[in-house]
Amino acid sequence: MTGYTMLRNGGVGNGGQPWVLRWSSRIRLTWLSFTLFIILVFFPLIAHYYLTTIDDADDAGKRIFGPRTGNELCEVKHVQDLCRIRESVSEELLQLEAKRQELNSEIAKLNLKIEACKKSIENAKQDLLQLKNVISQTEHSYKELMAQNQPKLSLPIRLLPDKDDVTFPLPKSNRNCRLHNCFDYSRCPLTSGFPVYVYNSDDYPFGSSLDPLIKQAFEATVRTNVYVTENANIACVYIVLAGEMQEPVMPKPTELEQQLHSLPYWRTDGHNHLIINLSRKSETQNFLYNISTGRAMVAQSTFYDAQYRPGFDIVVSPLVHAMSEPNFLEIPPQVPVKRKYLFSFQGEKIESLRSSLQEVRSFEEEIEGNAPADYDDRIITTLKAVQDSKLDFVLVEFTCKNQPKASLPTEWALCGERDDRLELLKLSTFALIITPGDTRLVISAGCTMRLFEALEVGAIPVVLGEQVQLPYNDVIRWNEAALIIPKPRITEVHFLLRSISDNDLLAMRRQGRFLWETYFSTSDNVFSTVLAVIRTRIQIPAAPIREEPAVEIPHRSGKAAGTDPNMADNGDLDLGPVETEPPYASPKYLRNFTLTAMDIYRNWNSAPGPFHLFPYTPFDPVLPSEAKFLGSGTGFRPIGGGAGGSGKEFQAALGGNVPREQFTVVMLTYEREEVLMNSLERLNGLPYLNKVVVVWNSPKLPSEDLLWPDIGVPIMVVRTEKNSLNNRFLPWDEIETEAILSIDDDAHLRHDEIMFGFRVWREARDRIVGFPGRYHAWDIPHQSWLYNSNYSCELSMVLTGAAFFHKYYAYLYSYVMPQAIRDMVDEYINCEDIAMNFLVSHLTRKPPIKVTSRWTFRCPGCPQALSHDDSHFHERHKCINFFVRVYGYMPLLYTQFRVDSVLFKTRLPHDKTKCFKFI
Repeated sequence: MTGYTMLRNGGVGNGGQPWVLRWSSRIRLTWLSFTLFIILVFFPLIAHYYLTTIDDADDAGKRIFGPRTGNELCEVKHVQDLCRIRESVSEELLQLEAKRQELNSEIAKLNLKIEACKKSIENAKQDLLQLKNVISQTEHSYKELMAQNQPKLSLPIRLLPDKDDVTFPLPKSNRNCRLHNCFDYSRCPLTSGFPVYVYNSDDYPFGSSLDPLIKQAFEATVRTNVYVTENANIACVYIVLAGEMQEPVMPKPTELEQQLHSLPYWRTDGHNHLIINLSRKSETQNFLYNISTGRAMVAQSTFYDAQYRPGFDIVVSPLVHAMSEPNFLEIPPQVPVKRKYLFSFQGEKIESLRSSLQEVRSFEEEIEGNAPADYDDRIITTLKAVQDSKLDFVLVEFTCKNQPKASLPTEWALCGERDDRLELLKLSTFALIITPGDTRLVISAGCTMRLFEALEVGAIPVVLGEQVQLPYNDVIRWNEAALIIPKPRITEVHFLLRSISDNDLLAMRRQGRFLWETYFSTSDNVFSTVLAVIRTRIQIPAAPIREEPAVEIPHRSGKAAGTDPNMADNGDLDLGPVETEPPYASPKYLRNFTLTAMDIYRNWNSAPGPFHLFPYTPFDPVLPSEAKFLGSGTGFRPIGGGAGGSGKEFQAALGGNVPREQFTVVMLTYEREEVLMNSLERLNGLPYLNKVVVVWNSPKLPSEDLLWPDIGVPIMVVRTEKNSLNNRFLPWDEIETEAILSIDDDAHLRHDEIMFGFRVWREARDRIVGFPGRYHAWDIPHQSWLYNSNYSCELSMVLTGAAFFHKYYAYLYSYVMPQAIRDMVDEYINCEDIAMNFLVSHLTRKPPIKVTSRWTFRCPGCPQALSHDDSHFHERHKCINFFVRVYGYMPLLYTQFRVDSVLFKTRLPHDKTKCFKFI
């Protein structure tokens, strides 16, 4: 408190020193502040003035801060270090830039190596995948071989002809003969091939009594039949020709019976024998009726009920064209459907049973009691009433204008000559066939002759009498080509015939034409049908059809062909995994001994005839009644189901049923070596390709120095006997696959197009699948058909210059199709593709399938083609009209369906877009 008081009182105390100290400290702070102010304000001003005036001197050398020229700045001592630093930095930057460029170069090289490694990895993956496929296929093939070879079965024991089996059961009478008790199956093993031994008629007395024409035709047929053998020790069936015989020299029944029993291989009862009695006249008598034939089968046109053994004996058709082929051009067309007369009948009954109309009882009373023996009088009355009513044009004549042909009792005899009868039938929609009044007469030669003539000219047979046994009735569905009506329904016949639609009439007429061509028309057909009936009954597969032997032309292969990027590039099309496999042939004979409903094709609209559907088998016309052929008027309709639609079902029916397969390229060429070599090179690397068969159609052999490309698959060069376009469709034995790609030597197809077409064909194997489409048109002014190649929404043909088809059709084209068509192709050197389209459409009743947008093919630098000539189209017009005359109708069918992949990204004109459908 004391100190504090002193300070407040002026700092008096302790001698006054605190006050002095405070004052001196204030003076020092003021002076210090003033000094700092002077230094901070005036000194910079003075320095600025000095620096601004020092460079105003006249002596430039005394300048310190002014600009200097050249390297004067570097001469300044304190700047020299900065120059050296700049130079060092520049050198380092240059070195870094060089190093950067070097690293970029190394990076580019490494990127190239990375891309090469990626490609190498992809190639290695493809090779690995291919090796896996090969291993898998090898394992599959091994399993197939093991399955085929296990278990091993021993062949059936064969009896020798000179030994009789004492245990062979004997029927109570020959009338009770059937296959199970009168036929020796041990002589006909499944693997025997059905050998047939035919007796030489000249070696036996009855041979001199045979009709010379029948005998000559029969011998000519036997010489060409594949089943006939000269070794009687291995024969399954023994055939003897016993008719038709000439009246003046006909042996007595006892003599003929004795001569038959004396045959060297008759063996007491004649089992496994077939006695054929062929007739070419309607008045042939049944001379075998009173002869003991033992266990031998009988094939003839006339049978009594007491003589006929169902399922054992065979009713055959008459042999009208004994030594001459029928002229297809004289056969009337199948259209128009309805002809001048609704039905016609000409005949006269020479001898008849007592008429039912002579009885007091009415028709209704007769039906309630025992049926009358003869309805012929009622038939006459009803038919005359229909004729007199004039509701339809009909022609019925029950009295011949000239002498009628001889006939059996109660049988209606034929009137007039054959040509006169055919002219009437050509004007008739239906042909009435009145069966014999005596029901004990199962069939007569007169009835079979009427049936033959009706089918020949396209008149639909109307058989009055359900008890009749028509030819080959146990294997042919006659209700698909003829009307079989009981005689009591005679009053309803007119109503029934009027109620049948035009479509059904055309289907029946077409089927009748097929039956006539296949089974009745020639001696070869008759004999082959008889053998096929027996062979089918005892369940032996047909013999393989002959293939055309390929005479190979030696050639040299050059260096490996490169793949044309335009051909192999698939663009945006992704077809999925490609089957890369070595050449693999289609299996044969997988279904020789079995036949299931899954492998049968039926037509629900119009009926086909029976036909053998095994692949690489002969034209064998008979199968059990369940089997169906893609015959005239047919349409394939699969029974059952399964993946692949008609493709899989058709393949299975023909014998193959495997998921993996390839195709064979058949290329026809004529003296265009450079064009041919280019086309072959384009096939290099093509997936699914099994082999290339080059049909060398020129008599001049290829050049000796010609180097053929190596495309990874065999190239077979086949030499032909003559220059013929029919050689394109020969079933060469070198073709080992079911699928055939027929292609011209100047056609350009990309690999993706071929692959796509092949996959489409696998789903529709019964049809032609190809690229260039064409169609036919009706020329109204000239009343004829025309060939048209203009672009159109509709098409009816696919040219075989680039098309897939089944090898089955190659056999039919070469061996079954009428020879007149092949002759026409050779005459014009044209139209073979039209002929194939006619054949397939006629058999399947389906149009072809066109794939992709291809309508034509360009070949820059190729020689002038045949199609560039104006006469080319005139010839094709003529071909179409000629083929229509041969077939009797126009089999081609229109379609607007085209199979394409949207991945092709086809550019379509705006006015054509509606024409196409895509998948």
